[in-house]
Amino acid sequence: MTADVEIDLGGLGFDRGAHLLVQRALAGLPPGGRVAVSGTDAALGVHLPAWCRSRGHRVEWPDPAHRSRLVAVVVRGTADDDRWFGAERAGPPLPAALHSRPPPRWGLGARGALLEAGGPEARFDLDDRDLVWADIAPTLYAQAAARQWDPQTAVPWDDTFALPADVEAAVVQVMTYLVENEQAALVVPARFIGRIHPHFREVVQLLAVQVADEARHMEVFSRRALLRGAELGTSSAGGRQSLFTLVAESDFALASFLLSVLGEGSFVDLLGFLVRHAPDPVTRRICWLAMQDERRHVVFGMAHLEHQATVDPLLRDRLRAAIHRRHDALADTAGLNADVFDALVVLAAGGWNPDDVAAGFAHVRALQQAMDQGRQRRLVRLGFRPDEAAALSALHTRNFM
Repeated sequence: MTADVEIDLGGLGFDRGAHLLVQRALAGLPPGGRVAVSGTDAALGVHLPAWCRSRGHRVEWPDPAHRSRLVAVVVRGTADDDRWFGAERAGPPLPAALHSRPPPRWGLGARGALLEAGGPEARFDLDDRDLVWADIAPTLYAQAAARQWDPQTAVPWDDTFALPADVEAAVVQVMTYLVENEQAALVVPARFIGRIHPHFREVVQLLAVQVADEARHMEVFSRRALLRGAELGTSSAGGRQSLFTLVAESDFALASFLLSVLGEGSFVDLLGFLVRHAPDPVTRRICWLAMQDERRHVVFGMAHLEHQATVDPLLRDRLRAAIHRRHDALADTAGLNADVFDALVVLAAGGWNPDDVAAGFAHVRALQQAMDQGRQRRLVRLGFRPDEAAALSALHTRNFM
């Protein structure tokens, strides 16, 4: 009963994991390799051959006259190898060499894992690298994960401050508007997460963090609005219609363009405006925190579209059409909620004498100009001529987002 390897299971039975030791001993041997197995468990003589049959190994029994603790010799078969016949790797584990179009059979298998043949074909309609990818996605995800903040501890909720009733009302109105916008900004990426092939997991992870960002923003803006016991402000029909056009967009590139490049890009300018003109430390802090997150969202949107522009010569035509289509859909709406515009003037004015109000009004107009200039810069980066970028920016919704 010669053997290449000998193992003693002691009192360990197959009902408590003995197969792991036998399996480990066999793993280093070629087919035909021999493992002598000994042990004292009473059921070993029954369980060992049953396990071997299930795995395609052969058992040789010793002469009972010479048997002491030796139960059997296991001869390694090929069934363990056959089990993985036809198996394939689900691409490389790292994103450096992603497949341009991973097959449906990779489905929910971990990227880089050895996939046993068979199993379901999980189909994801966003399964083309050029439809979703940006080389910066892994870096942005790592940055986003490291910079998550806790609404409870990152904001000075207990700071003492008192605002005049009309200023507090202006803050509440602006916070109400911000909650609505962030609610739409949460829904848009959430709708695409389940459609992206898991092979492009860094994009999925990044969008998941983006959803978490927007959830936090909704929380802190709502909490600030209610901090002094007020009810939320007004919600305009035109504003909701503008946001609905974002949620209704089913094309990933166009949704990213309308939300991140145009909408959230302008939203960053709005949050910066509020940081400068916030009348209290809580408002200033939550707007600053949200602004850092929103900048990251814009960076990914731009990087994704810049990548796609290199492989899709018709992309700019599609982006142009999306702007016109949205403009036409909102042509009969009033645009920005007048209560929001007035609230921004109040916050920027800082007082009620005519000169203060005039200055506040000028600040809001300057904000709108800064938003327009920012949109134009981003459109030029995507390959539009400056004159066309100016014309397209002018068609952007008056609701900012």
